[in-house]
Amino acid sequence: MSEDQPKKPTPETPPPAAEPAAQPGAEPVAQAPAPATADATSQAAAATAADVGEDTVPMAAVKKTADAVASGGEPAAKKAAGEKKAKAAAAKKAKADAEGDDADEGAEGKEKKKKGLPAKDYILVGATSPHVLSGETIPRIMFTVCLTLLPAILVGVYAFGLQAVKVLVLTTAACLATEAGLQKWMGRKITINDGSAAVTGLLLAMTLPPSAPWWICVIGGMIAIGIGKQIFGGLAHNPFNPALLARVVLLISWPVELTTWMKPGQGFANLGADVVTGASQLGQMKEGLIQQGSIAAAMQQFNALDAFLGIHQLGSLAETSAVALLIGGIYLLYRGYITWHIPVGYMGTVALIAAAFWLYDPTRFVSPLYHLLTGGLFLGAIYMATDMVTCPVTNLGMFYFGIGCGILTYFIRTFGGYPEGVSFAIVIMNGTVPLIERWVRPRTYGTKLHSTV
Repeated sequence: MSEDQPKKPTPETPPPAAEPAAQPGAEPVAQAPAPATADATSQAAAATAADVGEDTVPMAAVKKTADAVASGGEPAAKKAAGEKKAKAAAAKKAKADAEGDDADEGAEGKEKKKKGLPAKDYILVGATSPHVLSGETIPRIMFTVCLTLLPAILVGVYAFGLQAVKVLVLTTAACLATEAGLQKWMGRKITINDGSAAVTGLLLAMTLPPSAPWWICVIGGMIAIGIGKQIFGGLAHNPFNPALLARVVLLISWPVELTTWMKPGQGFANLGADVVTGASQLGQMKEGLIQQGSIAAAMQQFNALDAFLGIHQLGSLAETSAVALLIGGIYLLYRGYITWHIPVGYMGTVALIAAAFWLYDPTRFVSPLYHLLTGGLFLGAIYMATDMVTCPVTNLGMFYFGIGCGILTYFIRTFGGYPEGVSFAIVIMNGTVPLIERWVRPRTYGTKLHSTV
């Protein structure tokens, strides 16, 4: 086909664009057609090359144009609009995910929302119990226990003045310092802010006489935290009540200092060594049985109202007022931190055994009321024996635990060498907790009642 006779356009191919006049000495270049599709552009380029001749339009330019259209696919404006639409869709989906309402959840997700359920399905994660968690935390529980001890502390400070303050401050400070020092030495996280060491210090102070020397308080705090708690791994790992374990060690090691009781009402600022001391109510009972074989003298000096209110009661800080401890116990029971099983089982057992012996021989055995209102029975039954770590976890196990504490307390008080048996009884029963829990563990569903499974 000659150059002066152009080809007529066909319906399948667009007419070729007019070619500019070729300059002498320059290679003519074909003008690229408007991009449409890869096939159409290739056909148009081939037709143009056929019309004007292979020497006029370089095949490299035609191939480059076809490849560009095939790789690009769409015009730049349309491509930008597509990217913008994709970004908007991604942003919308991200917003729906954040609100828990995926774009594809449909009517099912809306129905879940109406029922108060999450629109998204979550993966079930397996874990050990407890599976139902409450809002209670260790610091909250510990500081609540400290708060419930406040009435008994105030009565003790009112009765014994700065002597009581000295014991409270020294034992608590010793417990906090020992826990922080041991945890730092062992490379553990310091947890004195959880309040457990402070509770141990206060409970230990409540078991000591107000006239106890300062070094007794410091050593007691170190024993309670170091031997009673941290040596077993810290909080929730100790098998024995730390405060009572420390008191037992102190009582065995220094019996004179631990059984010298200050009479109340000797002045608030009395910190001297000339305080007037005397025997506690349980001490008078023990002396009467040993020396005279009778408890007549002890019963004559016993006043149930004074013992209940703590007006003229000799003994440790916790032995001054039963009603103050009872107030704190009722609040703990109301909050659900303790149950009735241990206190009722403990004090009920002491009362029943005491009533049996008292009815048998009133001249040698004191009345049940005497046992209930003297000594540290209220403190032990409400605060010490109900320790969450060292008592059984089942209700039946708690009840049996309280019964065991009551039996040991009465027989140590009446027939033992020490006038008070609460500390020994609870520490001994702490060691039997694994056996009690094995004995009363719930039956596995689907097994026989007496199965060993």
